[in-house]
Amino acid sequence: MDIEWINVRYKEANRKMDSDWEVSQWVDSLYPDFYGCLIVNLGYATPDYKVHSSLVEHLPKWASNNKSKIRVNTSNEVVDGEIIYKVWITPLDEFEPLS
Repeated sequence: MDIEWINVRYKEANRKMDSDWEVSQWVDSLYPDFYGCLIVNLGYATPDYKVHSSLVEHLPKWASNNKSKIRVNTSNEVVDGEIIYKVWITPLDEFEPLS
């Protein structure tokens, strides 16, 4: 499965936000990237757990606003000694049960 990682578009994607307000503003700014693509395999990778968690929370709401059905997937990996948190969406077939 190929995933388009939108974090490569933004230099800010590699930093950790200093406050909850910054996290909120950053995640809200990603809405247009995800909203237009809620039917494809699209993801975001970040070293900031707060950004990751906020996206996990917001993506289902954004999909619902768009009347899309998605599965939110998560993982993490260590890169150069730093944990990188990943979240990506995949389209959910209307007949596929949620697990």
